[in-house]
Amino acid sequence: MDRKTSMLDDRLYDYLLSVSLRESPAQRALREETDRLEYAIMRTASEQAQFMALLIRVMGARRVIEIGTFTGYGTLAMALALPDDGRIVTCDVSEEWTAIARRHWSGAGVSAKIDLRLAPALQTLDALVEDGQSGSIDFAFIDADKVNMLPYYERCLSLVRRGGIIAVDNVLWGGQVIDPTDRNDSTLAIRQFNEFVHDDDRVDISLVPIGDGLFLARKR
Repeated sequence: MDRKTSMLDDRLYDYLLSVSLRESPAQRALREETDRLEYAIMRTASEQAQFMALLIRVMGARRVIEIGTFTGYGTLAMALALPDDGRIVTCDVSEEWTAIARRHWSGAGVSAKIDLRLAPALQTLDALVEDGQSGSIDFAFIDADKVNMLPYYERCLSLVRRGGIIAVDNVLWGGQVIDPTDRNDSTLAIRQFNEFVHDDDRVDISLVPIGDGLFLARKR
């Protein structure tokens, strides 16, 4: 959960944004409001949100799942990238943070594309599987509690179609993944997840050092 790409100093990061970031007025307004919050660090990095939107356009994606909404900045970027008949199911448990999201989604005119599910994400994902939606999702983005990364990944792997992509955030964890003294539950879960996906022959992979590290897994 970092608002800037790891390992770039502020000057180089500002340059990166100056020559690459394209935000709509609605995106900028949501980013600025989010960055005034106590937990602003949870916002998806701007360059990462744009990168995922580009992936969605390149794939011709129409169906997306997001696990972890926060104030909906990443959701908004993906919704703007989807065609008019595209849909995102986004999972969160916070009424307070998603109320901000809803307001800005409405202002951007994309509310009809977004299905917000306020419930534990595993419950929502299991309901989608039980509803026969396995193999129907084009793109999934996982950015929620780290101790459930593997269960989220397994559910998404069932729901995503062959050739679809699962993107998992925070896999570099601010560098803590390589600190042997860090035995925090979240850090241990991320290490376990990274090692598991590295050896998972059901997917093609690339770990992209954008934001706080984005693991991409393409379902074979």
